[in-house]
Amino acid sequence: MINNILLLLLGLALLNGYMYLQQPLMTFFPDATIDQTPKEWGLRYEDVLLDTEDGVRLHGWHIPHHGSKQTLLFFHGNAGNISHRGDTIEIFHRLGLNVFIFDYRGYGKSHGKPDEKGVYKDARAAWHYLVNEREGRPKDIILFGRSLGGAVATELAADVQPGGLILESTFSSARDVANAVFPVLSRLIFLRYDFDAAKHIKRVRSPVLVLHSPDDEVIPFHLGEKVFQGANEPKSFVKMRGGHNSGVFMSQPGYGRALGAFVSRPTM
Repeated sequence: MINNILLLLLGLALLNGYMYLQQPLMTFFPDATIDQTPKEWGLRYEDVLLDTEDGVRLHGWHIPHHGSKQTLLFFHGNAGNISHRGDTIEIFHRLGLNVFIFDYRGYGKSHGKPDEKGVYKDARAAWHYLVNEREGRPKDIILFGRSLGGAVATELAADVQPGGLILESTFSSARDVANAVFPVLSRLIFLRYDFDAAKHIKRVRSPVLVLHSPDDEVIPFHLGEKVFQGANEPKSFVKMRGGHNSGVFMSQPGYGRALGAFVSRPTM
């Protein structure tokens, strides 16, 4: 009996050790190759290099819209890099916004390796760039986070209180995702990441827009609903159509109208 218990504990320890080492590879899928630039999308842009508080050099693009005071700070998902977000960048540009999109550490031309604390520092470096170097007013900066980027944007928004927060196809926490996708295994392993958007959203005082599709095959719809339920007013929810990566296309034109109504609302 004792031997069986010891074997079980040893097995759990080995499983946790293996899964602990594998979690970065299961969470972050960076691509170092920049396939396109905004020039290929017909947009003017400026290459931007910025340093985080822990000395990591990040790369991004500032894409101006003539005469606009509003800037969208874009937090992309856990795969690819900034060169794979052209379709969404074009939507926000058509809505009259400047766009600043950057790569997390380890993605694209950004240095370092991604982890949770690191990408939060990356978010702050991007915010400080817009506020300090470009002299943007916080109320004129809208944060947009897709999927994993939604958790990063929410953590930042809780501290800086931007002009607005848009969350698309995001999740309430890493634990909730694990419980939904691996309901048995998730209860046996230690998670090294929190990405607890449901906790951070409670401290956000900015207007919030949440968009999610019931057909999302990656992030369950109810996790997006949980984020929305935890948000303070004013807030709104838009039900999209299509899968995790196709929803932005299948949900048109309502998707674009919802974004347009949110970014054009009166500000204090």
